Amino acid sequence: MQVQGAQKDENALRINREITASQVRLVGDNVPEQGIYPLSKALQMAEELELDLVEISAKADPPVCKILDYQKYLYQQRKKAKEMKANAAKIVIKEIRFGPNTDEHDFQFKLKHAQEFLQEGSKVKASIFFRGRSIQFAQQGEKNLLRFAVELEEYGRAENMPVLEGKRMSMMIAPLKKK
Repeated sequence: MQVQGAQKDENALRINREITASQVRLVGDNVPEQGIYPLSKALQMAEELELDLVEISAKADPPVCKILDYQKYLYQQRKKAKEMKANAAKIVIKEIRFGPNTDEHDFQFKLKHAQEFLQEGSKVKASIFFRGRSIQFAQQGEKNLLRFAVELEEYGRAENMPVLEGKRMSMMIAPLKKK
């Protein structure tokens, strides 16, 4: 009968008495002489140093183990993972919407906002909405989007050509990489 919560995480490392191999390869800073040892000798060495014997690579023959403070090791792994997550690039997408017959002043106004978004590192999704019978002006909408992309060339590059999806035509513009 299996107790709930007693299931072992596949990525969890085996420590001390959980190691099943008869011989292990000891590596690391806390080992006086690296090499292959019987499991009992390796456990005795870890006990003398008041540390844990941790199986690092179970697939090796014999399994590779280190003598270290397991709780400290887990803490450092979590800390590393948290730093990696914090440093991961967060992509922000700002959407700018206008119609197929947008006036020149409105177009310039939206263009200025798109420039600011691209300079701060956000992607810009430019969309043209067709309401009612304005779908007849699909070519005009495509021209506006292409012009929008050309005007923003020094701030970003178009990731794709304008795509018509139902009553909306859109394209993505990604910021240029900062040197």
